Amino acid sequence: MDSAELRRRFVSFFEERSHVVRSSASLIPVDPTLLLTNAGMVPFKPYFLGEEPPPFARAVSVQKVVRTIDIDIIGTTTRHLSFFEMMGNFSFGDYFKPEAIAWAYELVTGPLGMDPERLWFTVYESDDDAAQIWIDQVGVPAERVQRGGKDNFWQMGVPGPCGPSSEIFYDKGPEFGVEGGPIDGGGEERYVEIWNLVFMQNLQDQPYHVVGDLPAKNIDTGMGLDRVAAILQNKPNVFEIDTIRPVLEAGSALSGVDYGADPMSDVSLRILADHGRTVTFLIGDGVSPSNEGRGHVLRRVLRRAVRHGWQLGAQDMVMPRLVEATIGALGICYPELVQKRDQIMDVVEREESRFRRTLESGHQLLDTEIAGLGETTLIPGSTAFRLHDTYGFPIELTTEIAAERGLEVDLAGFEREMSEQRDRARRAWKGGDEAAAQDIYRELQDDVGPTEFLGYELESSPARVLAILGEGDQLERADAGRLVEVFLDRTPFYGESGGQVGDSGTISTETGVIEVDDTRHAVQGFHGHRGRVSSGYVMIGQDAETRIDSPRREAIRKSHTGTHVLHWALREVIGAHAHQAGSLVEPGRLRFDFSHFQGVTGPELDEVERLANHRLIENGHVQTTVTSREQAQEMGALAFFGDKYGERVRVVQIGTFSTELCGGTHTHTAAQVGPLVVTSESSIGSNLRRVEALTGDVAYERLIAWRRQLEESARLLRVPVAQVPQRLAATLERLEALEDQLGAARAGDLSGIAEKLSSGATAVKSSKILVDHVTGLSQDEMRRVALDIRERLAPGVVVLGTVNDGKGSLVAAVSPALVAAGVSAAVIAAAGASLLGGGGSRDPELAQAGGPQGDQLEAALEQARSEAERSLAAL
Repeated sequence: MDSAELRRRFVSFFEERSHVVRSSASLIPVDPTLLLTNAGMVPFKPYFLGEEPPPFARAVSVQKVVRTIDIDIIGTTTRHLSFFEMMGNFSFGDYFKPEAIAWAYELVTGPLGMDPERLWFTVYESDDDAAQIWIDQVGVPAERVQRGGKDNFWQMGVPGPCGPSSEIFYDKGPEFGVEGGPIDGGGEERYVEIWNLVFMQNLQDQPYHVVGDLPAKNIDTGMGLDRVAAILQNKPNVFEIDTIRPVLEAGSALSGVDYGADPMSDVSLRILADHGRTVTFLIGDGVSPSNEGRGHVLRRVLRRAVRHGWQLGAQDMVMPRLVEATIGALGICYPELVQKRDQIMDVVEREESRFRRTLESGHQLLDTEIAGLGETTLIPGSTAFRLHDTYGFPIELTTEIAAERGLEVDLAGFEREMSEQRDRARRAWKGGDEAAAQDIYRELQDDVGPTEFLGYELESSPARVLAILGEGDQLERADAGRLVEVFLDRTPFYGESGGQVGDSGTISTETGVIEVDDTRHAVQGFHGHRGRVSSGYVMIGQDAETRIDSPRREAIRKSHTGTHVLHWALREVIGAHAHQAGSLVEPGRLRFDFSHFQGVTGPELDEVERLANHRLIENGHVQTTVTSREQAQEMGALAFFGDKYGERVRVVQIGTFSTELCGGTHTHTAAQVGPLVVTSESSIGSNLRRVEALTGDVAYERLIAWRRQLEESARLLRVPVAQVPQRLAATLERLEALEDQLGAARAGDLSGIAEKLSSGATAVKSSKILVDHVTGLSQDEMRRVALDIRERLAPGVVVLGTVNDGKGSLVAAVSPALVAAGVSAAVIAAAGASLLGGGGSRDPELAQAGGPQGDQLEAALEQARSEAERSLAAL
């Protein structure tokens, strides 16, 4: 039974019993004491309190509800939701316990088809009437009616109406817990509360202290649609039902994390599913994000969802996908969501875009700080200040996240740190720590406003000097030779972003010129032009003429467009999983990082380069379009790493093959890129690869250089260029043969040396020993000679020593039979090495040793001889 059918059957059942059908009220309640509609009875509260006469005696509704009192545990269980639908039937002084109980049982076991053998019931400990109705009137087994305490007593306020309640539970079965019912048995995991029947009959003057009866007895019931749907759809929990699972799947799709793969990621996916629904319905009912009241609730829930999407690795915005899925699952039942879709999308896109900028800068550090708190629940003011001063993380956000995790922030300590903020930031600016100077930039932007970027269309433009910084201080005037950072009202200079380096050029006023070396976003949308006053002086308020270095910009454009083409070619050759993970775009050079599980082979790289240049030669038109994020997705645009995307996005299309979201500058046609030459491919991390390439004049010059090198190789080999590989292969083959001949000759020489040396061996018992100083041999040759002598002497011990560049070296070799008897080459070599000032290897058959004191070689050889003789004598 899907949720829509469940909703219909519940409403129809009570409509047939003379209940007036009431549509769900808004989540913004009329009641000024409530922030949000948090129960099905909220719209009827005036009737229960007697403040208004009820226009009908009976009512039935399916009410949308938001509760965030337990937001910290949402996602950690599979039972709790912040948004849910509450089905309820209500009586205002009309029917009471007998009808409410009987109808509840009839509906559950009839139209909803639940097995009576799986139902359990609780009543308040002193409510004999309700127990008698369940057992005698309805006929349920007495052993399945249990008495409860405060959980079975409802209260509206103090003083105010109150009364006992009776709850219906569904037994999911022994695999979910022990027997015994909801009170004495397996608890909530096994026994699911599906319906609460409240008998509003008393008046209290303090909690749980009844002082009398109400003149009219009312019925207020609440059945959680989501919980019941899970039972009727045979799902293990509410997150699997037809109105929630699609939202959960949307979170899984946008993050690339499968539900069920990991318990921690499952918590985040459940949070995304729940909060996506909550945000959609709150905005649909007119709640706007703010820092107060219900707007704060909305902002908190939305930010919590965005944070968990971020933690799961979602690169794109989270909320639009969750909203789409929510509307898809519930739009039929709540058509106002469909009607307000664009409005909801507009709000979530703006809010998430704004929050993501903040989240990117401080979230990781805040998580680290919280993880290191240990047992304390207080985040130090110095920590909160560091987040603010270094990363621009607002204190309000730090406090909000701390509250969600049951922590507090030392606000007094934060304020003390803030009193020194200006000097601290200025000192950091002078020391070159740009991150720690963000507060200066933000305050400056607040004073003078953002920068209007004209660089897509213009390479020069008039502007006005709004601010000048020199070593962190605001200057009225900067004279020749001064290093400055200048801020203008408008600029054609591109600020470093999305991997593209910033522009250089000149800023000229009537009194001076600034040579701009680099342009960056001091904060997003606020261009800082860095350079030196090359002549005269520049003052705040002056009109200026700005001009970028056009040839440099053109070279950068070639590389940036080449990056898009290279991205396309990589996906064509190695697969669509090759998503960009970073880039650097410089004049004539680009670096492209992408996801891939193995190295790109030589033939694959050749094909990538061939396809890229084929597309460049086609000379497709490069078109840029500013549109909505949704329209860009419909166009098939890929998000380009490093750019930040807001409500309006810039789409770059190259011919008919490449469509990317990108804020960078590009050529007008593909062929302007010139040749694209791939120069390297390498690993930069787990499943991350990097390709580097050249474009334009730089690529052409590299090709010319390679051609000249090839021609020079042909000249030296005395063959035509086309025959260089064959001639080189043949030459190497001959060289290898000559090396083999030389090696054989040398082996003969070494054999002769071994034969000559072995004649000097002496006997120790039944073994022989040779210790000698050799010259003219490399370390490898000395090992070969030692092994040759060992075979000639077998069983025997050989120790050879030599001096090279003042360092002494020893090689000791022992026959295997002697090693088996306990003689060790390692021990013998180490004995000599101690005099050389070093150590040796541990192989008992063949050991090497040495040290810097080569002048002690003779003594070291004697020491090694003594150890060898001692070892042999002990056999």
